[in-house]
Amino acid sequence: MRAGPAGLSRLVVEADGFEQAGIQPNMQAANRSIGAILMDAGLLNPEGAECIIRLQKLEGLRFGDAAMRLGLVTESDLRFALSGQFSYPYISSAGTKPVSAELVAAFEPFSPLVEQLRSIRSQLLLRWCDKEAGRNTLAIVGSSREEGRSYLAANLAIVFSQLGERTLLIDADLRTPRQHALFKLDNKAGLSNLLAGRADERAIVSIGELSNLDVLPAGPVPPNPLELLNRSVFREILARASADYEIVLVDTPALECGADANILAVRAGAALAIARNNQTRVGAFGELVQILKRSGVIVVGSVFNDPPLVKA
Repeated sequence: MRAGPAGLSRLVVEADGFEQAGIQPNMQAANRSIGAILMDAGLLNPEGAECIIRLQKLEGLRFGDAAMRLGLVTESDLRFALSGQFSYPYISSAGTKPVSAELVAAFEPFSPLVEQLRSIRSQLLLRWCDKEAGRNTLAIVGSSREEGRSYLAANLAIVFSQLGERTLLIDADLRTPRQHALFKLDNKAGLSNLLAGRADERAIVSIGELSNLDVLPAGPVPPNPLELLNRSVFREILARASADYEIVLVDTPALECGADANILAVRAGAALAIARNNQTRVGAFGELVQILKRSGVIVVGSVFNDPPLVKA
């Protein structure tokens, strides 16, 4: 069974503290009214909008306040509309979900869990990410299965894209890939096809509901994943991605599955290590970090998933 983590600790780094990156409104989006955004999203019909406007004019209320008083929209709906004005894309929880509910950053951007993800993003921006210095590719690694690597990689990719950073998420787990399932993508073409010379970069999919985010799914599971990842074409794929995107995140298989994770981290040049409470063995995590460092990989930091609750 696969499930998203109940919580994430903040990124462990040598220094404490971070600044939350700000979001500036896009002027074209800011010119759209809240009512127009709500109607375009199917959260408000024209008749309801007219009722709101009448009350708004009658009592001098703001559109949102009038809509709330009439009970025609929820606070969540208004947050969704405001996010459109401030170019902070996320998906309304109403109706059919175009991506998995595990992608909490896409559906619940104001939740405490997503605030933790933004904190990790801020730490990475402050202490590692610098495209001009060639530091914009990061592998998400772990020692064992079920630690939440794919979950973390996907949600981090979303919060980076929400900041306006053009982001590419690569599913390089050619053994048990998950990103196509999380983003509800066709997995007939992906990284494995590219590495085998049977596809081109059209295998990269733009996530329409989340601007600035592209995903390269893993593609069909090959019989020789390690050999494919060792090919020079993978280095070329990462080099092009690093040039074309501000942020490149690489999802990897568990180290216990083979040498894939180490190869991927070496190609990326840097790694974010993940451990999970009651899942990751301390010795195995320490071995993971040592293997990466011996291979010349910069371990930017670590994330502790599902931390135990602290009693007051």
